[in-house]
Amino acid sequence: MGDQREPEAEGGWPADSPWVRTAVEDLPRHLFAPDRVWVWDGSAYVPVDRTADPGRWAELVCPGPDEATITQITDGLATSSLSCQAVVVDMLDSLMPEPGHRVLELGTGAGWNAALLAARVGPGRVTGVEVDPGLAEAARVRLGAAGAEVNVVTGDGAHGWAEGAPFDRVIATYAVDEVPWAWVEQTRPGGRIVSPWGRLGHVALTVADDGRSASGWMQGLATFMPSRGTGQGLPWDRIRGTATAGPEGPFRQHVRRLHDEVSLLFALRVVLPDVRITTRADSDGVSAWLHDGRASWATLDAREGGAAVAYQGGPRHLADETDRAIETWLTAGEPSLYDFGMTRTPDQQFIWTIDKDTGPRWTATSPPADL
Repeated sequence: MGDQREPEAEGGWPADSPWVRTAVEDLPRHLFAPDRVWVWDGSAYVPVDRTADPGRWAELVCPGPDEATITQITDGLATSSLSCQAVVVDMLDSLMPEPGHRVLELGTGAGWNAALLAARVGPGRVTGVEVDPGLAEAARVRLGAAGAEVNVVTGDGAHGWAEGAPFDRVIATYAVDEVPWAWVEQTRPGGRIVSPWGRLGHVALTVADDGRSASGWMQGLATFMPSRGTGQGLPWDRIRGTATAGPEGPFRQHVRRLHDEVSLLFALRVVLPDVRITTRADSDGVSAWLHDGRASWATLDAREGGAAVAYQGGPRHLADETDRAIETWLTAGEPSLYDFGMTRTPDQQFIWTIDKDTGPRWTATSPPADL
């Protein structure tokens, strides 16, 4: 549906964008990795230095296509990374850049994505915006060493880069809940904007001929760090520790579907945008943990051969809300990730399904609603 572009099955290389594979092979990610990277040891991020442990460093910098490499830690949190190759490839394919296009990249980080773009559109055609001055300077050095002519500026990506507008293409490498209107204003009519949306999925928007809106379809999965300064809310364990549990109750839906089906998780992200869901499957069944980052939590426990049980606490009844949302998704015919789209206007942003003009829609601030 729409213009979504699914990756080629074999090897994950997009059939419609053969240039992506050539660029990745010519500009491997290790050229843009710092000498210190980080890995989670189960309780905290620990450093791995190239000089002290070159083998482990190489493993982390060149992992499987679905793994990212953490390149910066700030106050115990990961704040920059070399994104996993599969998502980088998918988003570049969704962007549809052509030789000669002028591209604005937001969140330059280590510079790898900007180098890949420059290989496609040509020298001097890519502007990268990076909020961290240290990362921006390091990216300039690495890009120069790799022979990639990219203009890297220090600034807040939410403002875009008005001095270089209009751009043919705009791409963000960090997640936003609301696409900044500045990005639309700085993209020419007919131009394309690709950005991760929230905690799951990425979207490609095309700017309308009058420049007063941008619409497009969800393109696939992407899990990116949020923009700097975005509050992440309280973790599940802290909420669970303060909110008293109500009585045990039934959960009508199949909890395993929360673990197995991405389209269901995405639909829940649309309908219940502040609810975070974590699942785990083992030989006994599936468990799920839900929280809203503030004061409400729920646990869903589905043992093999038995009915699912819900425990919940706080001012909201998250298990009940999730139960109802899944039921309406089922009634709506189980729309997939690729059946959803987004429209951004100067005044609002809304998510829709099937048809942007006649289909159901939700805004970022909507209360829990049916599909």
